[in-house]
Amino acid sequence: MSNEQDVIVRNNNNDEEEIDLLEIASKLWKSRRTIFIYCGIGAILGLIVAFSIPKEYTTTIKLAPELNGSSSGASKLGSLASMAGINLGSANAGGDAVMPQLYPDVLSSTPFLVGLFDVPVTESKTDATYPLYTYIEDHTSGTWWGYLFGLPFKAIGGVMSLIRGNDDEEGVGDGELNPFRLTKDQEEIKNALAKRIVCSYDQKTGVNTISVTMQNPLVSALVADTVAAHLQAFITEYRTSKARQDLAYAEQLNEEARKEYYDAQQRLADYLDRNQNLSYYSAQVTRDRLTNESNLAFSLFNQTAQQLQMAKAKVQETTPVYATVEPATVPIKASKPSKVMVLFGFIFLGGVIASAKIIFADKITELKQSFSK
Repeated sequence: MSNEQDVIVRNNNNDEEEIDLLEIASKLWKSRRTIFIYCGIGAILGLIVAFSIPKEYTTTIKLAPELNGSSSGASKLGSLASMAGINLGSANAGGDAVMPQLYPDVLSSTPFLVGLFDVPVTESKTDATYPLYTYIEDHTSGTWWGYLFGLPFKAIGGVMSLIRGNDDEEGVGDGELNPFRLTKDQEEIKNALAKRIVCSYDQKTGVNTISVTMQNPLVSALVADTVAAHLQAFITEYRTSKARQDLAYAEQLNEEARKEYYDAQQRLADYLDRNQNLSYYSAQVTRDRLTNESNLAFSLFNQTAQQLQMAKAKVQETTPVYATVEPATVPIKASKPSKVMVLFGFIFLGGVIASAKIIFADKITELKQSFSK
């Protein structure tokens, strides 16, 4: 008998739930005018917000770094391991500390970003050229609500700076750019650049993707191309640093050997000019000694010349080559904001607020009455 009662209770609960859902649907349908009004308000707010956000343009470059022939087999093994979720990048690098996986860290480092401050950029609308630092500081706009909410913090910061004095704000104080000690404004520009320059590495394909987002399409393309060039120059300088040091040392040895060889030749020539008709044995011994010194100097000069050529070939061999899979092009369409998504988001939010108000109107009224008592 108890089982039948449980079944009856469950059926009653299900009926109540169905009745509640139907009641909620009925409330919403009866108050559909209110929902439409809220959705309309949301659409208006969405349009205001969507057109208040500045347009951003994104330029994407894809670089494929060169793989050394000696590590090609290891790279194939690494690609197979990466498919299984195993990272063998350090083993495949062949002693190279700056692997492609670390390129995003290089691009976000302070010296790299500070090195972009003086890069000249040209706006597409005005054809005016500024340093990138000036463009980010003076020619990049934000949203009106960002300025509005930021005013109190700026006022507080100004008061605090007056209290503390300006010593902490001036950095080194000589007006020069010092990556070791940036001023507050320079730190803000550096952080803004770090957000606008993004680099990602694909473990499977080994391709680095560099994306630069700016409020001007031409500036976006110029900065992206410059970032790729600076990255390639940095990696090239790092990988060829040892070979270039060896080349400089070989050039020094070759120059010293050349000078010694020319001096030995000149000493032999001067002696022969002064002692042409002498047949003394002492004169012959001196001539033979100077001749041997000249021959030895020439042999050393010849060896250092060969070493110099080998050092030059080593520099060329260690210089990496990058295949530009996708070069920089001036974007035509803005990457953000998506006005349609913003509009539908606000319309949906307006509908949700209106529905919540309609559903919980009775409970809100009861709470008000209970508090009033």
